[in-house]
Amino acid sequence: MSRYKKDGPVYSTDRGRVCPGCGYAPADCACRAREDTPNRDGMATIGRETKGRKGAGVTVVRGLGLGAEELSKLAAALKKKCGSGGTIKSGVIEIQGDHRQLLAVELAGRGFRVKLAGG
Repeated sequence: MSRYKKDGPVYSTDRGRVCPGCGYAPADCACRAREDTPNRDGMATIGRETKGRKGAGVTVVRGLGLGAEELSKLAAALKKKCGSGGTIKSGVIEIQGDHRQLLAVELAGRGFRVKLAGG
């Protein structure tokens, strides 16, 4: 099986759908396996972002290094603690509003090393 460039086909008549990133079938996609691998540098970084959100700020938590299920459970607990909504995108927890200090205390209590990023 040959690999395609990122701008390559997304469908092949002999194999059906293929991932545009790696060129394999969706079941054998190498890109998805890389996304499931936790990226952890030993530091939970908490920051605030507004870009692409029409000025509405969200608190982002990166670098936790947890699997998808554990990350989902932690995100639910953090959202409940903040009394706010949020989501998980590409292994990053996003919580609506500015809750950096509250999340720093909560994550430190759960055993993570915490670093506040940004202003």
